[in-house]
Amino acid sequence: MSGARVRGPDPPAQTRSGFIALAGRPNVGKSTLANAIVGAKVAIVSDKPQTTRRAIRGVATGPDWQLVLVDLPGVQRPRDALTARMQRRVEQELEDADGCLFVINAEEGVGPGDRFIARLLEQAEIPVIVAANKIDRADRAGAAATLQAAEQLDVADEIFAVSALTGSGIAPLVDHLVSLLPEGGFYFGPGQHTDQPDHLRLAELVREEVLRRTRHEVPHSVEVAIESIEERSDGGPIRIDAVILGETESQKRILIGAGGQMVKSIGTAARRAIERELGERVHLDLRVRVRRHWRANEQVLDRLGIE
Repeated sequence: MSGARVRGPDPPAQTRSGFIALAGRPNVGKSTLANAIVGAKVAIVSDKPQTTRRAIRGVATGPDWQLVLVDLPGVQRPRDALTARMQRRVEQELEDADGCLFVINAEEGVGPGDRFIARLLEQAEIPVIVAANKIDRADRAGAAATLQAAEQLDVADEIFAVSALTGSGIAPLVDHLVSLLPEGGFYFGPGQHTDQPDHLRLAELVREEVLRRTRHEVPHSVEVAIESIEERSDGGPIRIDAVILGETESQKRILIGAGGQMVKSIGTAARRAIERELGERVHLDLRVRVRRHWRANEQVLDRLGIE
């Protein structure tokens, strides 16, 4: 009998997993970047402030790693119960994260809002990575100036120039974020891209269409609630009942529009977005309702899932 050793099965590869908080002021492409990293739509996109009201988790999974991106609510000084909850969520998520991805706009450069967020991140005891997004829309001199200004913020362990739209620079950024994660098992199953329940994901798709079509004070005062989701046994379209909440009668008139054209336009676009998300036909019943001072009402915020 030969004295040669027989090699046993290879031990399982060590996996890494953890949480990266995603911070940035409005219109830097934060949600678009989260969607690009995850490879699926997990956050709605708008240039309006307060677009992100919940800490939305997007899950990107590789062969031996799982990166959970937490798209933080907008960083701001609390003004009411809604923004107070948003700020508490920001602080909690930063405390629990393994790192922070701080997104700035390469086209616009570093401004006061970026410096405000940088001061907040100075207090976080985690690595901070800066991504200068929209690099495809900045000229060479502007991009260089933005990268220099980002370095002068004095919070970044590393700085990456990326384009969420084209995918440029995303791969090395993800590689670096993965290197920050501790060793450990996965938090989410294969193919799972977010921890949001269906009713919140679908409500956000409706709210995205409201944001695209309204101006001035309306976007800040609007929330969407899914009241029911009903699948038909005969193979017909899924029925979804949803309500757009505004704070005043004047906002309700804007949201309904002349002859009901605004709410019809919102509903048509939202139905198509939901059908793309679910991969099934949908009948969306969309109504508009006034709920005065909902942003200051703790019970309403609880029902809307804004923690």
